[in-house]
Amino acid sequence: MANQNPKTEPLLRSIEEKKQKTKQKVESTIREMIKQKEKINFNSVSVKSGVSKPFLYKYSEIRSRIETLRKQEEKLDTPNQVKRNMTDSSKDVVIESLRKKVKHLEEENKKLKEQLKVDWAAIYNEIN
Repeated sequence: MANQNPKTEPLLRSIEEKKQKTKQKVESTIREMIKQKEKINFNSVSVKSGVSKPFLYKYSEIRSRIETLRKQEEKLDTPNQVKRNMTDSSKDVVIESLRKKVKHLEEENKKLKEQLKVDWAAIYNEIN
């Protein structure tokens, strides 16, 4: 005979406790990722916390927190963007430095060509 009034309260309480522990785990993972300045998105939080992505999307408070943090990170400049945004004066310094280097290499190349002519002439004179 099947029980007509099963006592599901302990099971429901257990499920709720597990859900709360998982939420706390996600929250502590997010805090740690912020401290470590790691990239925060659903995939990275899922991997780092060991929680499934559907769980992160399911609970609106977690979902909105991750989306907010992700948007904040998008506004920050990456190292590549910072490099691209060099000031004009720093670009001018780099350009001038490269011009000097090219001029030096052209002079060196000219001297080496002259020396090569002299060496070939000496070899030619020894043969004749």
